[in-house]
Amino acid sequence: MKIALIGASGFVGSHLLTEALLRGHTVTAIVRHPEKITVQNPLLTVVQGDVLQDNVVASLVAGHDAVISAYNPGWHNPNIHDEFLAGAQAIQRGVKKAGVKRFIVVGGAGSLEIAPGLQLVDAPDFPAEWKPGALAAREYLNILKQEKELDWTFLSPAIVMHPGVKTGRTGQYRTGTDQPVFDDKHVSTISVEDLSIALLDELENKQFIQKRFTVAY
Repeated sequence: MKIALIGASGFVGSHLLTEALLRGHTVTAIVRHPEKITVQNPLLTVVQGDVLQDNVVASLVAGHDAVISAYNPGWHNPNIHDEFLAGAQAIQRGVKKAGVKRFIVVGGAGSLEIAPGLQLVDAPDFPAEWKPGALAAREYLNILKQEKELDWTFLSPAIVMHPGVKTGRTGQYRTGTDQPVFDDKHVSTISVEDLSIALLDELENKQFIQKRFTVAY
């Protein structure tokens, strides 16, 4: 496929880029700082773009088979909540303007239901430093659920997915929908490499159209 990948230089986006190229897809990497992408591959084109402007997004993603958004304004950005919502919605509008139907968003785990009526982000022990971004991702998921024109999918990672998850690329994962996937030790974890496999599998196999899903071991 011909994929437009937004946020291709970030923690998740860089691994999505690796996985997409490994599978032979043609990728347009849309980033704020093109110099951060040092990958050399004939299937890769790197472009600079401001995703807060939907017309810019539309011009950059036009002609692609799918758009994957790993957009994140930065976990340490004091305005992450408002910027994430603004950017996510501008990207969505741009994708629609460009006439691309397939749209996959990497969201957060905060909106997963850990008990009846209780989402992870609302738990009393949820880390305060992650809360603004997690709340924004939850709000955007609720916005995306109203989208009827796009073949969208929202991917929530496992509860634990950070650079310390060292399992690497195993190709193993299990899927869920609105509740976390736990292992036999009641741990919900995934490596970013295996999250990338799950996302590209979804792109190719279309199991969760206009739905959210989550993955973990």
